[in-house]
Amino acid sequence: MIQSMTGFGKSESLLFSKNISIEIRSLNSKNLDLNLRLPPTLKEFEPLLREKISKKLKRGKIDFNLTIENLNETNLNQINKTIIEDYINQLQQINKSEKTELLKIAIKLPDSIKIKKQKLENNFVTKIISLSNKVIDQVIKFRLKEGGSLKKDFNLRIKNLNKFLNKINNYDLNRKEKISSKLKKIINTLNIEIDKNRFEQELIYYIEKFDINEEKIRLESHLKFFAETLKNEKYNGKKLGFISQEIGREINTIGSKSNDLFIQKIVVEMKDELEKIKEQILNVL
Repeated sequence: MIQSMTGFGKSESLLFSKNISIEIRSLNSKNLDLNLRLPPTLKEFEPLLREKISKKLKRGKIDFNLTIENLNETNLNQINKTIIEDYINQLQQINKSEKTELLKIAIKLPDSIKIKKQKLENNFVTKIISLSNKVIDQVIKFRLKEGGSLKKDFNLRIKNLNKFLNKINNYDLNRKEKISSKLKKIINTLNIEIDKNRFEQELIYYIEKFDINEEKIRLESHLKFFAETLKNEKYNGKKLGFISQEIGREINTIGSKSNDLFIQKIVVEMKDELEKIKEQILNVL
């Protein structure tokens, strides 16, 4: 089952008189772009969380946000009055503004706020990891659901491409004979003598230039490979992207080599379907 890179998960839990909230948002990206926002008390555990998220979510632009709200303590932070007063005195030497305005500046400067380090209870980090895994599973579930929708769309596009290829196959059956017949009629209208053997050789060479059998066979093979990859492989976004490039290459060659208005019109339709596939592949894990 394919996965989209778009996902969302959120969960809250009450642990040791603390309200813990974890939220994960995921969007498409070529590589893993992981951004973690953690309280200062959990910064030392960032590598552990980063490893677990990376291992399960693989790829995408991922925002992980963890907040802790203490229910028993009103405020863990204290204003450092001495530092702030010193900042204000120094600022007054530079600018004679009102103290209120200088206070707004001073409060943002280093060490203006004393941050009390919270003590972590036993098993607190274990509980955090467990809650994180729960939210990650929600994201994966969301991704699988989105992936199901993408798969349906891909199957529809591949089915349409196969229909267009069948149209080209049916039309191409008698195309060489039509080209040969048309050229012979032109020669006959000119009413000139020609070397029949040389004419046949040149005719064969001319018709071979418009032959698209190899391209049709390769295109059919690529479409089949795309469908198989879609069905059988996990984390196949990049592989599907490579296959779609090969599909596009064969479609372009068929259009340029055929030198036929009917086939070129079908090629335009095929390019439109392929473009829709390429747009959606960007969001496949």
